[in-house]
Amino acid sequence: MIYDVLSHVCAFVGLAAFCYKLPELLRRRSDPALWALETYFLCSGISFLIDLNWLRDDVSRLFGYPNLTTIMTQAAVVVLTAAQQVVLVHWSHPPERAAVLARRRVRAFAVALVVLVVLFFVVEPYRQTASAEGTLLRNMQDRDYAGYLLLYITVCAVGQVGAVRLSYRYARIAHRTWLRAGMWTVTAGASLILVYCAIRYTQTAGTQLGHDMSAWEPAYWLAGSVGALLQVFGWTVPSWGPAVSAWLRGYRSYLRLRPLWWALYEAVPVIALEPPPRRPLDRLPPADLDYRLHRRVIEILDGYHALGPHLPRGAERGSPADEARLLRAALDARAGAPAAPPSSAPAPPPPPADRRGGPGDFTEEVAWLSEVARSFARLPAARATAPRATAPRGSDHP
Repeated sequence: MIYDVLSHVCAFVGLAAFCYKLPELLRRRSDPALWALETYFLCSGISFLIDLNWLRDDVSRLFGYPNLTTIMTQAAVVVLTAAQQVVLVHWSHPPERAAVLARRRVRAFAVALVVLVVLFFVVEPYRQTASAEGTLLRNMQDRDYAGYLLLYITVCAVGQVGAVRLSYRYARIAHRTWLRAGMWTVTAGASLILVYCAIRYTQTAGTQLGHDMSAWEPAYWLAGSVGALLQVFGWTVPSWGPAVSAWLRGYRSYLRLRPLWWALYEAVPVIALEPPPRRPLDRLPPADLDYRLHRRVIEILDGYHALGPHLPRGAERGSPADEARLLRAALDARAGAPAAPPSSAPAPPPPPADRRGGPGDFTEEVAWLSEVARSFARLPAARATAPRATAPRGSDHP
């Protein structure tokens, strides 16, 4: 059950990552690191897909060789291991040096792959059709196949040791937050695959010594599958992580502005370009979040202007808490009294520009109004004491 679930998830994730990066590859066809990364994703998805229990027998029958998917899966793993090395080499070294190192690694893994394919057919592994989990366990009892399997695991382990070393190195020098997080995740995934290799070494040795090692099988598949998922996540998160982070920041700001916006909307409904969803459905993220966030900011500022006749003259300004108390007093005044008569003192403007980052700085505008909304939400909904007013300059009052 664990094997089936993890294998389906890993196959889907690997192929989805390949499709996700394919448009970028079409735009940057001369980038060797991107070609290697796409090779990694494709082989990762294929290595799990062709060995799914419902598909592996059909593939074997198609080629007339039982359990052929075993060597196909292992070949895909060797190729993806080499591709991973190429990506890390190009990311960690200058282009000229990276090209030389990448060619060396590709040649080494190509030789290893040829040797493994030849040995697989020379050894003639167990030819009776079996599940993906059971095939390797049965073959481990054969000494020749055990030797072949140890060679395959060693090739994988060598590649993952290189991946740990290079991804760890790159994670320490990467300046972009999401790239650094991705490289640490790749490091964790490669480390987990080394655990996968260690388990297989132990299983092979134990089987040759006459022990039943089947109880280790779930740990083996779990370590390998989770390690593969972590690596795919780590390789792709630098691309989509910033967009997700920006969306979450926007949604958080959208929710933070909610109590202030609702108070202004209920007092002055005309500020809304479109009627809002009923509460609490309005907490759900809208499909056009960026547009809705801009509208919410504009409508809050429109509410400021609509409350102009009720804003206390000469009230203290300067902090989000002051602005929140000012708005609360204006809303209470609008709800309980007619508009104030015209005065020679001008109505207080919306929040000071220097507190909002200056004209046109939408990010600072949102940050300022979010703090005002946070302070506003803490105030009681009933009539609140108006902010302490000071006499306008030139007034006859003391």
